[in-house]
Amino acid sequence: MQPSLVLYEVLIAAVVIERCAELVLSEKNARALLARGAFERGRGHYPSMVALHAAFIAGCVLEPLLFDRPFIPQLGIPMLLVVVAAQSVRWWAIATLGVHWSTRVVVLPTAPRVASGPYRWLPHPNYAAVVAEGIALPLVHSAWITALVFTALNAWLLSVRIRAEDAALTAMRPA
Repeated sequence: MQPSLVLYEVLIAAVVIERCAELVLSEKNARALLARGAFERGRGHYPSMVALHAAFIAGCVLEPLLFDRPFIPQLGIPMLLVVVAAQSVRWWAIATLGVHWSTRVVVLPTAPRVASGPYRWLPHPNYAAVVAEGIALPLVHSAWITALVFTALNAWLLSVRIRAEDAALTAMRPA
C-alpha cells in the first residue's frame, strides 16, 4: 500500500471519529430539546442522509484501493486544506448553535433564530461545509467518482433537507 494511501486512510479514520462525536452530541442535544418542547421535522429524509454519508465514507476508503487512485500533490494538498477549512466552518456552526444543534431538524419554537457566527453570512453554513468536504475529501486521494456521485446525490438531498429546515425555522422568533 502506498504511504500516501495509509495517511489518507488515517485522515478518513479521523473524519469517522469526528462524525461519531457529532452523532453523540447531536443525540444529546436533540433529547434535551425535545424534552423542552421542541418538535422534529423531516424525519423521512434522515435515514437517506445517514445512508448517503456512510456510503460517502465507504467510497472515500474503497475507491482509491479498488481503482489504484494516485495521490497527486497538486490536487491532494489543496483539497486537504479545503477539508480542514470545511471542518472549521462545521464546528464553528455547531459551536454557534450550541445546545440547539442536531443532525436532525429539531426546533424549539420559543428560541430565537441564530444570526451570529457563520450564520451572519450564510443561512446554512454547515451545509456549505458538507458540500465543500464532499468534493474535497475524496479528491485528497483522487477518488473523483466518489466526489461526483456524492455531490450529485447530496445536492438533491440537501434541497429536501433545507426545505424541511426552513419550514421548521419559520416557527421560531426572529433573532
